[in-house]
Amino acid sequence: MPHAVTIASPGLQAIILCGPGSSFPTFTANPDENPKALLPIANRPMVWYPLDFCYRAGITDITLVCPPSAREAINSALNTNPFLTSLPYPSADLVSPKDLDNNTGTAEILRLPELQSLVKSDFVVLPCDLVCELSPDKLLQAWMVKSAYLPDLLGDERSASSGLRSGGLGVWYQTKTATPVKGEETDFTATVPLPPSSVLPPKGSILDNMSKLVYSMPTDSLKDILDDETGLAIREALCEAHAKVRVLTTHRDAHIYIFPRWIMDLIRENDQLETIGEDVVGWWAKAGWQENLAAKLKFEKVLGAAEDTTDSKPATTTTSPGNGDKEPSSPPLVKSSSSSPPAATSSVSEKEAKSLSSKKKTPIPPMLAYIQPSPPIPTPTAATGKSSGPAPAAPAPPLIRRVDTAQLLLQTSLQLAKLPSLEESADQPSPYAHARKVAYPEGVKPRTTITKSDSLVAENVTVQEKTSIKECVIGANCTISEGAKLSQCLLMDGVVVGKNCKLTKCILGKRSEIGEGCTLTDCEVQENLLVDAKTEAKQEKFMSSSGLEATEEDLEDAAAEDDEYGDEGAADEED
Repeated sequence: MPHAVTIASPGLQAIILCGPGSSFPTFTANPDENPKALLPIANRPMVWYPLDFCYRAGITDITLVCPPSAREAINSALNTNPFLTSLPYPSADLVSPKDLDNNTGTAEILRLPELQSLVKSDFVVLPCDLVCELSPDKLLQAWMVKSAYLPDLLGDERSASSGLRSGGLGVWYQTKTATPVKGEETDFTATVPLPPSSVLPPKGSILDNMSKLVYSMPTDSLKDILDDETGLAIREALCEAHAKVRVLTTHRDAHIYIFPRWIMDLIRENDQLETIGEDVVGWWAKAGWQENLAAKLKFEKVLGAAEDTTDSKPATTTTSPGNGDKEPSSPPLVKSSSSSPPAATSSVSEKEAKSLSSKKKTPIPPMLAYIQPSPPIPTPTAATGKSSGPAPAAPAPPLIRRVDTAQLLLQTSLQLAKLPSLEESADQPSPYAHARKVAYPEGVKPRTTITKSDSLVAENVTVQEKTSIKECVIGANCTISEGAKLSQCLLMDGVVVGKNCKLTKCILGKRSEIGEGCTLTDCEVQENLLVDAKTEAKQEKFMSSSGLEATEEDLEDAAAEDDEYGDEGAADEED
């Protein structure tokens, strides 16, 4: 039964963005009926994980945002799925802005009128594909200690008049783990240390892993820049502002953001901001050190800095050739000439300089970053050259992962399947531990092998004799026939596996059926699809062609285009 949240509320709202799932073509071919947010991760709907994250933080003002076309499917799941209905009260709201479609950027979503009117306080933004074991209250505590401004939190008007406002916080996790996923996205990130504190952080705090973000962009965007340049040029202003910069290339933005309310105003005032991660966070981080960028992004208007005409002195401006007036479109590290003089001649007149200096410079609130520490790396011994394993005193960090590809869906589900169940756990269990590894033991026939230490078997699953299930996640209402052998597989609800099948590293969609004697390796099978008996395949995606055929209207449009092209060609010949 659902229960009320017992943790004190931090007073924040939460926005969970539920996208269409274009990175799961096999399983979200029809995103209206099968949206990404409802794909199962270790037998729970994907959206359950960010919802659970919010409730663990004490946040109860939660809103799911999805396209109107996916509203019916998600709303039905919220009301019927046992995992979603068992979440605490109050239940999350579901909002479907009329102008939201599958191509709308994440920052553009926050610019929509429905969201602008919805967000009334500081808030958390999460993706629907987030799995995060890290205790959310530690993130909130770190943000309040290092980045929040008390008058701003209390809604005191002094925060606007002083120009001091709360900053933000993001999370970046390490992708180079013991079980890395080939091709997982990463980000090019630069941080600088925070000022040292005279008070030691409490035990278990994440403050030691906090830093100030000064640059962030996806690695793919960085590669696009490098394709056009011979190297990566660093702005002089960054080196002048910060003597020590740490650059990370193997971490990934988890898209966990704690934002102050004024970010909604910043997004509203800057139509060029399309995405939260690359545009909003990327430009915000740069505005703290890049000359004139804060003014271009209208930070002063957004933050409400008051004018101060007393004790003002004329200001001089320093520009680098070719990049002083660059308008923000994406956040590349713009090239600066190393041979340029330390202080270039000012292009601003003395009168304009006095006018600019008469205004109090707006302090840019910090965008902080929690950088997940790297997991312990086994070191080879001198005698054998083999790994001696991780040190016992350095446990693996909590799982943080974006599950936005089929490979990550399989790997993360298998990783969660290894967690001890609640009935097995002697110590504090993981928030993602299931009650039992095999939910319906009565359905398992004698003479079967199920490795419970690394497998999950859901309710109402039938497993026939002489079956072997190793390191697998089996969804509810599945049937595994006699002699089948499954290894490192993910089966969604209602799957039927025929006799003597051999499946390895496969993902099987809901209600799919595998014919007798099939041998599949590293394959994906769409929902409701039948794979013929005796099929042998490797690294294939089995998808129905239904809905891909050209309709009569498509054929008529193509014919009209051909006729139009023919008429133009005839006219050219006559000329």
